[in-house]
Amino acid sequence: MKFELSKDESLVLSDLLYRISENEEIFPDIAERRVLWRIEGQLDKELVEPFMPNYVELVNEAKNRIRQFFEE
Repeated sequence: MKFELSKDESLVLSDLLYRISENEEIFPDIAERRVLWRIEGQLDKELVEPFMPNYVELVNEAKNRIRQFFEE
C-alpha cells in the first residue's frame, strides 16, 4: 500500500508518531508499536527536519500551514 503526504503532513505525522508510539497504554500490543515504528522509520528516511536544531519551530510552522489550508 502506498499513500502520499505533503512535506508538512509528513513532518506533523512524524512528530505525532514519535510522541505516541512508546505509550503502552495507547498501544498495549507490541505489534501495534512495531507498525508505528516502521512508519516512523520510513518518515525518518524522507525527512531531515527532525534532526535540525529548530525542529520544534518547523513542526509548528507546518501545523499552522495545514490549519490555514483547511480553514480556507
